[in-house]
Amino acid sequence: MKSYAAVDLGASSGRVMVGRVGPDSLELAEAHRFPNRPVRTPEGLRWDILSLYGGVLDGLRAAGQVDSVGIDSWAVDYGLLDTDGALLGNPVHYRDSRTDGVAEKVWATVPAEELYAATGLQYAPFNTLYQLTAARSSAQLAQAARLLLIPDLLTYWLTGEQGTELTNASTTQLIDPRTREWSYDIAARLGIDLDLFAPLRQPGDPAGVLRPEVLEETGLAGPVPVTAVGSHDTASAVAAVPAGGERFAYICTGTWSLAGLELDAPVLTEESRAANFTNELGLDGTVRYLRNIMGLWLLQECVRAWGEPELGALLLDAAKVPALRSVVDAGDAAFLAPGRMPERIAEACRASGQPVPASPAEITRCILDSLALAHRRAIADAQRLAGHPVDVVHVVGGGTRNALLCQLTADACGLPVVAGPTEAAALGNVLVQARAHGLVGDLTDGRRLLTRTQPLTRYEPQGDTAPWREAEARLADR
Repeated sequence: MKSYAAVDLGASSGRVMVGRVGPDSLELAEAHRFPNRPVRTPEGLRWDILSLYGGVLDGLRAAGQVDSVGIDSWAVDYGLLDTDGALLGNPVHYRDSRTDGVAEKVWATVPAEELYAATGLQYAPFNTLYQLTAARSSAQLAQAARLLLIPDLLTYWLTGEQGTELTNASTTQLIDPRTREWSYDIAARLGIDLDLFAPLRQPGDPAGVLRPEVLEETGLAGPVPVTAVGSHDTASAVAAVPAGGERFAYICTGTWSLAGLELDAPVLTEESRAANFTNELGLDGTVRYLRNIMGLWLLQECVRAWGEPELGALLLDAAKVPALRSVVDAGDAAFLAPGRMPERIAEACRASGQPVPASPAEITRCILDSLALAHRRAIADAQRLAGHPVDVVHVVGGGTRNALLCQLTADACGLPVVAGPTEAAALGNVLVQARAHGLVGDLTDGRRLLTRTQPLTRYEPQGDTAPWREAEARLADR
């Protein structure tokens, strides 16, 4: 058995998990969990990156002696370093308003159709390309000698070595998914200096060893290698989908829902762009063909607004509310910003002529029905656009704890749902480290190990999909 520390940073919390891997065993335990609280400064919304790094160090201390460390996090955001390697201010949060209206400026130089054909990335206002365009005249970018995406920044602080891991780089909208290299033409046309980025790394590549100061602070005995993993948390989560074949769809659930397919090649058609599907890079030459859906962020924000009621009781009450009474578009960018979420959902229902949910249970049911409907639409569209039919939907991540959402997703899709593992990103992180040390084979072998060792729950579809088709039509008519 070998032990691997998986640092897994989400939009609302971070955790350091310890995975123990043997010839036919995979165990995962939480060493430390810590909050991720963005801070609104006079300049805008920022990540408290120093607090996150402190949480990582505390987690490594709690983890004890390990054979390797890997880091994954959310995508698109970055830190800027000066010529001395010092951080130039706190990284900007992707929900900051600085990218408002920036996409139209980019498209004036590189039309949206060309941008998609070259990079395969769906439109999202916070893509790194738009962030860099928004920052073009800033003093920080003018002083920057290096740009490191969030997991690469933390890896640099741990090891002193700089790199850009590929799966996360593919979310910048500056990677060609066909060549799996930088899109130099797009960057040049938009005046983005790709020399700001450190050299590309692949999942499984060595990323240095813990610095002596880190060893002293964590109490670990060196050398402790750091391994590049699928550092975009969705890449790690998809690597941990316990699928037995190719005919599967996945939904990575949490703050976001990422719903789609694992393919061998990108889908770069104009129809795919119009449907807002993205082509992000995964392990072993795969492409994560998926659509971003607002996810449980909608419910998280409502729960926060309601004063943090007990979630289990709220879901029980929501299950008693009539199904599909009111639905909203869970992919609508109108729900991206924090604040007033219950009122905004009610306003969206009112504007579309539907019954207005009022109680927490009614709003919760509206959210879960809307998410299941968005899952249905994304998986149906992905199959059609990629010509890739599926027989089962795998749900991984935090949403696996929400039995009502899993059942509604099975009902909406008319397909069985297999839920689990919950800590999919951490498990995918661990598997890549174990592969790098020769304990696990390819992606298929890792998934077989997950199927044998992790608890999974199967939900069979119930009832007719006709009500879901009607709700879908209701949204389309808006």
